[in-house]
Amino acid sequence: MTNTAYQQLNGVALAYMGDAAYEVIIRRHLIEEGLAKPNHLQRTATHYVSAKAQAALIALMEQDKLLSDDEWAVFKRGRNAKSYTHAKNTDVVTYRISTGFEALMGYLALSDQQDRVDELSQWCIQQVEAGRTE
Repeated sequence: MTNTAYQQLNGVALAYMGDAAYEVIIRRHLIEEGLAKPNHLQRTATHYVSAKAQAALIALMEQDKLLSDDEWAVFKRGRNAKSYTHAKNTDVVTYRISTGFEALMGYLALSDQQDRVDELSQWCIQQVEAGRTE
């Protein structure tokens, strides 16, 4: 697929990829930080990957003017995509915003913009660890 083809993908498909791409980066970060017990890893990871955390991170990205117009467009496509799954532990609005976050990460990963995925992920890690998402 070309970059143009990824721009045409459904927001939910992009979110599917973005969920995996971002989750791997977070898991690697936590293991590199010395966490090794599965229960502790899972509990800690939710501070980074939950719908609530991702929605807070998008709000901070907007506040800090971190995303380009094209990246915002991809986020909005993911946020507005018709999803046939429902939010588990959060409200529908938060779930949709987190779907947009994941769509953005998925688009960047699929369009071979790994440096940007890494840059945004590191920024997200810093925000979570600074307590800005609580």
